[in-house]
Amino acid sequence: HTVFHWFVLYNNYVDQQKMTVFSSSPVVLCVFQVYMACQAMLIVLVGAPSQYEVEDEDGVQQDVVPHVTFTEDIDSIVTEWLLIRHQAYKVSLAGSLFFAGLLVGNIVFGPLSDKIGRKPVYLTGFFLEVLFGYATAFAPNYEVFAVSRLLVGVMNGGIGLVCFVLSQEYVGKSYWAMTGTLTSMMFAVGIALFGALGYFIRPWRSLATAANSSGVLFLMLSAALPESPRWLYSQGQTERAEEVLRYMALRNGNPTNNLVLQRVGSAKAGNRGDSSASVLQLVIHPVLRLRTMVLMYVWYACSLVYYGLTMGASETSGNRFVNVSMYGLVELPAYPLCIYFINKHWAGRRKSMASFLCLAGSACLCTTLIPENTGQTLSFTSALLGKLMVSAAFNIAYVYTSELYPTVIRNAGLGVCSMSCRVGGILAPFVPSMRAVHSSMPFTIFCLTGLSAGCVGLLLPETLNGRPIETLDELSPTTTRILETKVINQILFI
Repeated sequence: HTVFHWFVLYNNYVDQQKMTVFSSSPVVLCVFQVYMACQAMLIVLVGAPSQYEVEDEDGVQQDVVPHVTFTEDIDSIVTEWLLIRHQAYKVSLAGSLFFAGLLVGNIVFGPLSDKIGRKPVYLTGFFLEVLFGYATAFAPNYEVFAVSRLLVGVMNGGIGLVCFVLSQEYVGKSYWAMTGTLTSMMFAVGIALFGALGYFIRPWRSLATAANSSGVLFLMLSAALPESPRWLYSQGQTERAEEVLRYMALRNGNPTNNLVLQRVGSAKAGNRGDSSASVLQLVIHPVLRLRTMVLMYVWYACSLVYYGLTMGASETSGNRFVNVSMYGLVELPAYPLCIYFINKHWAGRRKSMASFLCLAGSACLCTTLIPENTGQTLSFTSALLGKLMVSAAFNIAYVYTSELYPTVIRNAGLGVCSMSCRVGGILAPFVPSMRAVHSSMPFTIFCLTGLSAGCVGLLLPETLNGRPIETLDELSPTTTRILETKVINQILFI
């Protein structure tokens, strides 16, 4: 009850002060996604494969390294460390280690930022990511390169989570959707810019250095960011929260000197009021158990298809740099599509997410049906359409998931779904390499994953125009069973 009141008071004040994204703090955090995207996509270009020839292969002894001649003018970790044949898996492994680091970072940095503050955790993680990013660029061997990618992933995942929370907490609640959408759009722009950067900077060490150096600029800009006023207020540091709000109001051209937040109690006292809202409720509670299982698979599928398609950009026919840029730019139309469909009563969250997932799977299916030696442009267009659709589904999943969980357990639910998402990211780099089995194998996997996730997503209830759920008591199986039975009957055409 106390937590609810101080959040209402705070949100009302921030909205009245028009703390929009025009304030410099959210803008810095949104543009920061360009650096995040460069780090996430780095392996796509620095690990680009190259055609090669082995001289006198039959006459070479097993303990002697054969002389390899690369027939393409490519400078990558593949050509420098001879990551071919039985060593080729190391490229995908480096990509998977990055996503494994994202998983660890999400788990570690979230509680740390709740305990000691958003800004110190964000700046410390950012500094270490830039440091480990240079270790990647100057790695003397593959082992150091792989460990540095893991550590960059840990920091990237951690500060990415804190950055998203900060960008939301700097603005009023009515602008949360806007900042979330801008954050996703800037990540897509970052992928496109990374492809362009790779076109002009071909040596992989120079490319890694240039991509990481933008982080130095963002780090200096981030040093001036204030602490989250919401976090300060939740910790009972009301005076510091007032100082931050006065600063934000001044930067927005609405200065105020008599700002006083009402002292209504500490958030910690309110948090103890619902001790039953633990992570175990996601397994014990019958309604939450079904929703969590479905959402975990949906997030896994979105991540696998999204990152799998992007990671395979360098192996697609055509100019690899143009391909990477196109896989980023094609995401931009997805976000206005999401905003349009999810707010229509005939579409809503559930049908929109399921439809976009099924369309992504169908686009990947079309790619497998196109003959390998013909219609390369058509095949690439189908793959881009699949990326567009899965990007839209991924964006909806963020909004939809937060609405499906009660407030008291929303962070736990999002955390579990995020972990499932990272599992998909860990597996994604290995899927494009399955072309060695059959050229259509990667897109077949993406097709089946997208279609199955779309069908499973229909088991979830619609949340459009629904009243936000605050407690577990409002989520009783009795009140939700009727709605979910109707949903299942619609699927079965009963």
